[in-house]
Amino acid sequence: MQTAANPLMPIPGAIDPVPVPRAVTPREDGRVDLLGLARDRIRAVLESAGLEPKQAKLRAKQLFHWLYHRGETDFEKMTDLAKPMRGWMAARFIVGRPQVVEAQVSSDGTRKWLLRSDDGQDYEMVFIPDADRGTLCVSSQVGCTLNCRFCHTGTMRLVRNLTPGEIVGQVMLARDALGEWPKGSMSSTIEDEDDDAPQYAPDGRMLTNIVMMGMGEPLYNFDHVRDALKVVMDGDGLALSKRRITLSTSGVVPMMARAGEEIGVNLAVSLHAVTKDVRDELVPLNRKYGIEELLQACADYPGANNARRITFEYVMIKDKNDSDADAHELVRLLRQFKLPAKVNLIPFNPWPGTDYECSTPERIRRFSDIVFEGGISAPVRTPRGRDIMAACGQLKSASEKKSRAELNRLAEEKQAALG
Repeated sequence: MQTAANPLMPIPGAIDPVPVPRAVTPREDGRVDLLGLARDRIRAVLESAGLEPKQAKLRAKQLFHWLYHRGETDFEKMTDLAKPMRGWMAARFIVGRPQVVEAQVSSDGTRKWLLRSDDGQDYEMVFIPDADRGTLCVSSQVGCTLNCRFCHTGTMRLVRNLTPGEIVGQVMLARDALGEWPKGSMSSTIEDEDDDAPQYAPDGRMLTNIVMMGMGEPLYNFDHVRDALKVVMDGDGLALSKRRITLSTSGVVPMMARAGEEIGVNLAVSLHAVTKDVRDELVPLNRKYGIEELLQACADYPGANNARRITFEYVMIKDKNDSDADAHELVRLLRQFKLPAKVNLIPFNPWPGTDYECSTPERIRRFSDIVFEGGISAPVRTPRGRDIMAACGQLKSASEKKSRAELNRLAEEKQAALG
């Protein structure tokens, strides 16, 4: 039976994950981490800790503002709380952040963070700056169960789902790193003016968009992804519009309509092939939910229209899925289902051990031209962060190798010390 302390999590089965219980790792100091909790959940934990319901409601509202609008982690700096209340909260709660194991910056400005959870699991997030936007690529699982052949992340085993706090924590950490929390006091005072303290005002944002395209399949961690994104979209906190958030799925058809209804963000689909045989190879989930079933689910996705088109991701692999015939079939399928669609053509990003090669630039341009001529937008995505293994399909691989090498080295050193 599922309980708060023993939630169900998916692990790999033949195609779908199998729900099995997994205990939540408790904090050694016994405090509760508020990160990732919605306002009503904060209220509930305050009541459980002994506050009267009316006071818990007020304090939850204040805490929510401090956590998600101001980015504050220190109760002592939450100035609209009485000092005794700050101490009471600090003794029972914390406002955490993911542990940063390594932070890298690409030559093109892309940033990648290797993060570690309280139970020692590693996952990654990537920030991609552009002239007119800044996009954070967020992970939803440690590892992945889908085994997509072109994706290095897909060669890993699924360890576990990320919690809402670990998902929201990626957004919080990015805003920390970018210095994007409002500065200054909540109320202007003479002392503030004498000290030349900055006034309370939000800064211009570099982080404007979120894509759930990091490690893992978001729809196999549906409840946690939904709860995390609702916190991110709450207008009293991080306040990121649902139109600026995109959830990417490899095609978990039964969950797609629910995602549209309960989350309501933009949808991206990892298509990557237009024939059964090729998609069965590249995206094994296709054996469970085929192309036509997937495209029908896209046609039924709540809120999809010409103003909010569904994005189809298509990795360009030499002599595998990049022919003129493939391009024409892609146009035919999207027209058949009358989909408000945009196709993102992604040059294959190589990784050690893969059998695939990227299509030539000429082939990619030809493929794009055919789709454009069919009346469907098909821009070619410029690879970002390849030099730090932060590009599409490369996440986690290098860090996993490094951590294994470090573990081996530490084991050898320990053995040598024991003599």
